[in-house]
Amino acid sequence: MNEPEPLITNIPADLAQPDKIAYGLNFRQILITTLTGGIAAAIYYLFHHLLPVVILAAIVLPLVTLGLTIALGRRDGLSLDRFALAALLHARTHKRLVCAPEGVVEPPRWCRLRGKLPAPLRLPVRAVRTDGALELADGGVAVLVETSTLSFHLRTTGEQAALVGAFGRWLNSLEAPVQILTRARPADLSDLVETVEQQAQVLPHPALAAAAREHARYLAELNSSRELLTRQVLVVLRDHPASNQGRRSVRRDASAAVVLQRAADTERSLAALGIATRVLDADYASQTLAECLDPGGQHPLGQALPDELITSTIRSTS
Repeated sequence: MNEPEPLITNIPADLAQPDKIAYGLNFRQILITTLTGGIAAAIYYLFHHLLPVVILAAIVLPLVTLGLTIALGRRDGLSLDRFALAALLHARTHKRLVCAPEGVVEPPRWCRLRGKLPAPLRLPVRAVRTDGALELADGGVAVLVETSTLSFHLRTTGEQAALVGAFGRWLNSLEAPVQILTRARPADLSDLVETVEQQAQVLPHPALAAAAREHARYLAELNSSRELLTRQVLVVLRDHPASNQGRRSVRRDASAAVVLQRAADTERSLAALGIATRVLDADYASQTLAECLDPGGQHPLGQALPDELITSTIRSTS
């Protein structure tokens, strides 16, 4: 039986790259170049009888160079005009943000204010429901699905074709926009080292126990000498109410039910690929959002809700 030919296709590095219109330039680049050339031509036409050629060249050439640099240059994956606009917006926005959904209260008139008041922090997620659904600020509802990864290049050509076909069927079954987020986060092997050491004490043979302790020492050395990273893949499913009729809570409940059903369908579809998936509940969804806002920070699972009573337990070792 002949092995099928491998699936090879060229995928651009930038999937959102705009279409080329002429001479390898897109519409934005042509527009900036045309405006720059028009301004330079207008300056020359208006002042070539009044100013020497050297002075006109000193005015026009930097302008043309600036326009071409903005049109053709890139920085951090962005075109220079978008990068400059983002820098301008960042310079004008508030740097101090506070959690104030009702807005920051102005100080009384008799209070002399030095500097600017902090701005309210506007997050895209308003609340995390008990079923794990996220209530978004724009009125929609989203659900996070965590998936595992698989080794594609170690599979045979037939297995690769089957994986691509199954993944394509899942993509074609989608009825709403879906975001696939891949992020790297620090990995800590301390719990794994402790588990291996505990299990080594109950192994039936001394050789197995010695091998387990040696492996635990290797993991401990690896954890202390390297900056380990683990990869997390999240599938974000969302739904937006089709109309504004009815109570807001009823619309959100209906949207949550729809998106949770889509998450269950995603679990079944990706299980056919050999990918382990799970819909994040309220605790894990809150922890994931906290890790995205503060990468590298400590975010213990099981944080108290705003209306819950925080208690502590003191254990005595007497």
